[in-house]
Amino acid sequence: MISDAFAAMAASLARPRSSWRSWAGEWRTPRITASNSVRRGPRIAVLGNCQAAGIAQSLRLLLPSAEVQLVPFDGLKRRYGSLERLKASLAPFDHVFTQFFPEGFVTGGNVHALGEGDPRLRLYPTVLFPGYQPDMVLVGDVGALSASRLIASPTGPYHSAIVLCAYLEGLGPGATAELFRESIYTRLGFYEAWNVAAAELLGSARDIMFPLEAELARWSRRGCFMHVLNHPKLFVLADIARRLATEAGLAPLVARVEDYLPDELAGDVVWPLYPDLAAHYGLVGTMLFKDRARQGDPKLYDLPAFITASFAIYQRHTPEALGCLRVEGWRANPAVRSLFRS
Repeated sequence: MISDAFAAMAASLARPRSSWRSWAGEWRTPRITASNSVRRGPRIAVLGNCQAAGIAQSLRLLLPSAEVQLVPFDGLKRRYGSLERLKASLAPFDHVFTQFFPEGFVTGGNVHALGEGDPRLRLYPTVLFPGYQPDMVLVGDVGALSASRLIASPTGPYHSAIVLCAYLEGLGPGATAELFRESIYTRLGFYEAWNVAAAELLGSARDIMFPLEAELARWSRRGCFMHVLNHPKLFVLADIARRLATEAGLAPLVARVEDYLPDELAGDVVWPLYPDLAAHYGLVGTMLFKDRARQGDPKLYDLPAFITASFAIYQRHTPEALGCLRVEGWRANPAVRSLFRS
C-alpha cells in the first residue's frame, strides 16, 4: 500500500515549481559567478533542489579554499532558458555536482544532455525516504507538480493520510486520534515502509552510480535521519558532500559538519516519528508536528490540535478537491476502509 504512492512522490521531486521545493529559505547567491576575493581553490557548482543548499554549505566548510556556488533548480528555466546558456554559465567551474533533472527544466534536454562529454559533471542522489514518516502525503492536484495546486496543511504541504481518510469517512477528531495506534499501522503497512523506502533509495542511487549502502547503514544507526520525507538532516547531506569532494580528488577536512553549521532544513517542517513506529526501530518517538518558523518560535501541534487544524482546512474544500493517491487506494479497498468506519 506504500510503494505506488512512493513512486508517485519520487516522480515529482525535482520538477521546476515542484510541490517538493523547500519552504526553507534557500542559501544562494543572486547569480552564478566563479570569482571570489578570498577563496582561490577549486571552483565548484552545486545544482539541485532544497537539499543542494546543505551540500553546498558542507562543501564550503570541508574545503576552506574552494569557491562553491549553489545553483537552485527552482527557477532554472527562468534564469537560463536553454541548456546551452546553462552550460555556458557553468564553464568557469572545475567541478559540477548535480542531482538528476528531467527535460523541461531548461529547453534543450535533461541532466544527461548537460553532462554529455563533460568529465566535470558528477550526479549525486536525491534523498527521498518516507520510511520513518509513512503517514505523510500530499493533497490536491499532485499531478500538476506545482506547489500552488496543493492543499496546504497546518504544516506546509504535508498531510496525514490517516487524518484525511478519517475526515472523508466522516469520523470526528476524537475517533480519528484513536486510529494512531500499532494495530492500525500494521494494517496500513507502515511497518513495511522502511524496507520499501530503503530499496527505493538504494536503487535510485545505484542507477546514478552513487551507491549508498554504507551511508544508509551509518545514518540508520543515528536514528531517524529525516525531518520530513524529502528533507534529510544535515549529517546526511554532509556525508554526500564529503564523498563528492573525495571522489573528485579533493581533500575535505575531517570534521562533523553538523558540529559547526546550523541545519537549515530543521527550520522548516518537522514531522514526528510516531511512538509506536519509533519503538519498532528501538527509538523514542513523539506526536508533535512542527510548522515552519516564520516569525519568532515555530508552532508545535500535538495530535489533537493537528487533527482539529487539518479538519478545519478540509472543511473549506470539496471532497473532490482533496485528492490523494494513498487515501483513494485505501478507500477503494473494503478491508482497509473498514478501519475508518465509526
